[in-house]
Amino acid sequence: MSDYQDHTLDGENVKTDFLKDMTYGEYLSLDRILFSQNTLTDEHDETLFIIIHQVSELWMKLIIHEINSAIEDIKIDDFRMAFKKLARVTNIQRQIISAWDVLSTMTPSDYLKFRDSLGNASGFQSYQNRMMEFSLGYKTTHALKIYEKDTVVHEQLKSQLMKPSIYDEAIRAVVRAGFEIDDAVLQREVTETYVPNASVKEAFKQIYLNTDQYFELYEMLEKLVDVEDLYSQWRFRHMKTVERIIGFKKGTGGSSGVDYLRRVIDDYFFKELWELRSEL
Repeated sequence: MSDYQDHTLDGENVKTDFLKDMTYGEYLSLDRILFSQNTLTDEHDETLFIIIHQVSELWMKLIIHEINSAIEDIKIDDFRMAFKKLARVTNIQRQIISAWDVLSTMTPSDYLKFRDSLGNASGFQSYQNRMMEFSLGYKTTHALKIYEKDTVVHEQLKSQLMKPSIYDEAIRAVVRAGFEIDDAVLQREVTETYVPNASVKEAFKQIYLNTDQYFELYEMLEKLVDVEDLYSQWRFRHMKTVERIIGFKKGTGGSSGVDYLRRVIDDYFFKELWELRSEL
């Protein structure tokens, strides 16, 4: 084996002395990441359960980073940069959707062996999922109490709550292009969940009917549809994975489990963009 390794490095000027230099593992803080799978039992599948959720949370962190940056791009009508970031978001979403396929290899009996050790901990409490919802325009304050235990997280959530969503900024970009939108939309309280508006849908309709004239706006709206489409697919795969593993049991965090997940599948961030499909 050692001869093979020496052969593969033959002629390569590979650095091996890192006593004074940063290594790959140090740059990525792998000592913190790879030793953070703190299982509470000796059950084999608990490691799978933890890693899948940790990986998904890392992808969520990047989604939030990209959406917030795309919001800043849209504010200054830099659509090309926003499109690049939103395309990245949709590719990340495909990764977290596929994660459910890995988790679904865990059977009900596998999960039951360690489920009680979770106590009241639940994916329902994912603060990054809340931040994604806030960035897309679904604003609610009733769940903020969950995060009061961690003041840093609580402040991050409140900060995201008080920012205009990407949908708010998309609508403002449409106004800058010359379309009329009701003042009630433009002056609304951004900490509240967006309510669909006829003037917004009419403006969007004109953009879709005149794509050559408003191509960048048209492309922006389609990027938002892409994000919501994949978000719905993620919710659906989440619901089916939970149903496959625990059936219709109540969630560890107190939610109704599958029934709750099934209800939110049909929630919309950008409702006018979906209603518009039936009217064109």
